[in-house]
Amino acid sequence: MSSEFWRDRTTFVTGGTGLVGSWLVRRLADAGADVVCLVRDWVPQSEVVASGVLANVKVVRGDICDAALMERVIGEYEIDTVMHLAAQTIVGIANRNPTSTFETNIRGTWVLLEACRRAPKVRQIVMASSDKAYGDQDVLPYDETTPLQGKHPYDVSKSCADLIAQTYAVSYDLPVVTTRCGNFYGGGDLNWNRIVPGTVRSVLRNQRPVIRSDGQSIRDYFYVEDGAAAYMLVAERLAADRSLAGHAFNFSNELQVTVLDLTNDILRLMGSSLEPEVRNEATNEIRHQYLSAAKAREQLAWSPVFTLEQGLARTIDWYRSFLGAQ
Repeated sequence: MSSEFWRDRTTFVTGGTGLVGSWLVRRLADAGADVVCLVRDWVPQSEVVASGVLANVKVVRGDICDAALMERVIGEYEIDTVMHLAAQTIVGIANRNPTSTFETNIRGTWVLLEACRRAPKVRQIVMASSDKAYGDQDVLPYDETTPLQGKHPYDVSKSCADLIAQTYAVSYDLPVVTTRCGNFYGGGDLNWNRIVPGTVRSVLRNQRPVIRSDGQSIRDYFYVEDGAAAYMLVAERLAADRSLAGHAFNFSNELQVTVLDLTNDILRLMGSSLEPEVRNEATNEIRHQYLSAAKAREQLAWSPVFTLEQGLARTIDWYRSFLGAQ
């Protein structure tokens, strides 16, 4: 990451109070960027709020689907770089409420990109997609040539948003690059239904951690600080090489980990003898999913900073502090 690149650069972050957004806003502020953060719901326990970082950046309250607001913010603040992270990211909520997920993840994407298209000062757009955009595939690991073919509500929303970004890059020469990452984990994730925060909290309460699936699903787990750094690197590389517009990049530590193995890793790191409770009740979730990050390594000279064990250790420390203070 180049602090010189980010110094005083007007950067619009959507989804700034989310898991990745919180760490991204912190890193951007530390690098000297002039950050404008879109916030829909005020979450006092969000990492970026609780740490005080949000008090030192510009905050716009509103919804990503508000076209007039997006045009006003991007125009009035003379935004140079856009980091689009605003999304409904919970698979279970997507299954129960597909229309609100489609509204935020699909409509929100084209509303923002259309506002960027009308704003001549926007030079870099990084759009956070997901490995879920690929849907369920027979050939693993997924690389960037794998078709986007989500079938379930959340996966479809990411496939569509990803394709919309490509449309704006190809048809309107918009400088947008898509990032596709695995399952983020890290301090600040307050969705206790997710495996990492739920397991850590259970252990701290001396309760058996719950696994909703059979525990054998394979996933790509990606540490949030590596993710935030990767998004910033993409913007820097795009600024240096406009031909990257329209590209997608997978980011992954390229480990294949089952849910049960991850849970046991957390138990081991926390010195717990508790046994997981495997409920085998999850539905509409892809069985095996993991990514190749070869393109990012080769074209962006990228590599993760943290191993899985290091990331989990930092995450556990964050939750010990957070939950101990409650």
